[in-house]
Amino acid sequence: MSNIKALNWRYATKKFDASRILTDDKVDVLKQAFNLTATSYGLQPLKMIVISNKELQKKLREFSWDQKQVDTASHLLVICIENEVDEKFITDYFRRVKHVRETPDEILEPFQNSLVNDFKAKAKEEIEAWAINQAYLALGTLLTVCAAEEIDACPMEGFQPDKYDEVLNLHEKNLKSVLVLPVGYRADDDMFSRFKKVRRPLDEVIIEID
Repeated sequence: MSNIKALNWRYATKKFDASRILTDDKVDVLKQAFNLTATSYGLQPLKMIVISNKELQKKLREFSWDQKQVDTASHLLVICIENEVDEKFITDYFRRVKHVRETPDEILEPFQNSLVNDFKAKAKEEIEAWAINQAYLALGTLLTVCAAEEIDACPMEGFQPDKYDEVLNLHEKNLKSVLVLPVGYRADDDMFSRFKKVRRPLDEVIIEID
């Protein structure tokens, strides 16, 4: 499919076909897409939990306002933010840059030191808000790739993050859940799949400056 045709095809799936499971190859595409998403400074203050355990999905449905997509989807993706983006986290990133690109220290160190000092000056709440913004970037990437791969998805904010954190032991992993994305294949009788998209006209949302 073309990109526009794929984006027209996608919708927030309300009913999944529980009998259809994503192949390992499809799941791997989503993992790689998540890892390749753009993030501010390239720091990637995110991790993604990939759940295919049906009992666990059923348990998490309790803390998702009983939305059936959570346990009928093939897989449940939980996008999380790191609780600590500190000096070690930042220096580890620059260590990877040096290893992968073989960039000399004299080029990296000024930027590294500037970033470390900038984050030290930020309040914890400010860093958390910044990290959450990165999670939404990742969600956008995943939704676009899902459309291109003809994988159905339903982005969700309607869940209880504290309960997810507890069930998934995220505190021990230094993580906090932010977004949930059930993925799989739409049910044939999901009436929402046949609804026409409702969007503002292009001339109302696009401003062209020549």
